Amino acid sequence: MLVLLAGIFVVHIATVIMLFVSTIANVWMVGTTAGGKGSWGLWLMCNGTCRQLAVNSSEEASLKAAQAFMILSIIFSVIALVMFIVQLFTLEKGKRFYITGAIMLVCWLCILIGASIYTARFTGLRAGFVNPHHGYSFILAWICFCFSFIIGILYLVLRKK
Repeated sequence: MLVLLAGIFVVHIATVIMLFVSTIANVWMVGTTAGGKGSWGLWLMCNGTCRQLAVNSSEEASLKAAQAFMILSIIFSVIALVMFIVQLFTLEKGKRFYITGAIMLVCWLCILIGASIYTARFTGLRAGFVNPHHGYSFILAWICFCFSFIIGILYLVLRKK
């Protein structure tokens, strides 16, 4: 049981790190331009130099929502990690990690909403980009989605021994 809890803890830390990288890095989409490769993400568009991501006024609310939900997912994941450590030392034997699991499932929901909004609204062509495809930040966000769901369910099921 101790090995299982340690493994979940390590995967949880890896998920937090990947969420940070996914949200901060601007490689959600990658494409080719006349000047070479370029990428864009939640914050900037980079093509040699990085500049503010230009969006239409109709897409601005969607971009802000995707940014907000990805930031919320980081916050909830860190809170769940802290709660796990607190519960590990304060929870009585035989009790389950309900609070940690619930917070991690809220993180999972935030990743789902943020990544889904981005997928629905921003994975198409950008002006000046040819042959766009998903970058590593986008893929990391969906990997974190899977990990956070699995971790959240495991926290709900596991008992402290």
